Amino acid sequence: MISSIQDLIIYEDQDLIVINKPYGYFVHKSSLDAKSEHILMYPVRDYVGSHVYPIHRLDRKTTGVLLFAKSKASLIQFNKTFEERRTVKTYVTICRGFMQDEGIIDYPLKTESGKSQEAITRYRVIHKSEIDLAHKNFSTSRYSLVMFYPETGRMHQIRRHAAHIFHPIVADRPHGCNKQNKLLGENLDIHHMPLHAISLVLLNTQNENAFSFFAPLPPEFIKTAELLGCQLPAFFSDPNLFFLHKISKP
Repeated sequence: MISSIQDLIIYEDQDLIVINKPYGYFVHKSSLDAKSEHILMYPVRDYVGSHVYPIHRLDRKTTGVLLFAKSKASLIQFNKTFEERRTVKTYVTICRGFMQDEGIIDYPLKTESGKSQEAITRYRVIHKSEIDLAHKNFSTSRYSLVMFYPETGRMHQIRRHAAHIFHPIVADRPHGCNKQNKLLGENLDIHHMPLHAISLVLLNTQNENAFSFFAPLPPEFIKTAELLGCQLPAFFSDPNLFFLHKISKP
């Protein structure tokens, strides 16, 4: 359980509170696990002292930048920013195999009801690694440290798109590779999916930066990267370097 919500706060003003979401927490109560006590909205509400409103969502297994509005008026304002796609979302993860250096995944995804929705994700590879651990018939395993830039916001979009191009995120269940997950779990004790929303930029109506939020990588992500031989760049730990570095979409 969270010991102190204050340790997770990235930014706060009269309208907004931004949290570095920890692994394993639902944003709000979910039918996926109705009995779960790991609901992030509750400790945020208790800290603020009044009801808060999630502006967007992150999966339970995804960490990083998460926004809550402090009022319905603020929620409407920020919802409009997301609806008009005046956002730049950047996620960091580790995928199986050597991916192309950059690319775009334009592949519709179906909702739980079977409705097909447009889904677009761009990506850029930051580092490629190879370790001496593999299934039989192979001598090594290869990995790519990747920055993903989703342009739409579908459920499990990055996870499903990574799997679609045959480069699933390590330790992802159910979208990942079961053989790879078992190999890493049994040999390297890797069980947490390393998918982190490292930054979120909100743009005004002139497409100029209005807010820029940055969430440092969690320790579990750093540990997984080290075990898989991925070299983390310095700008992953410093917001000034990060926003100075070219993070625009490929």
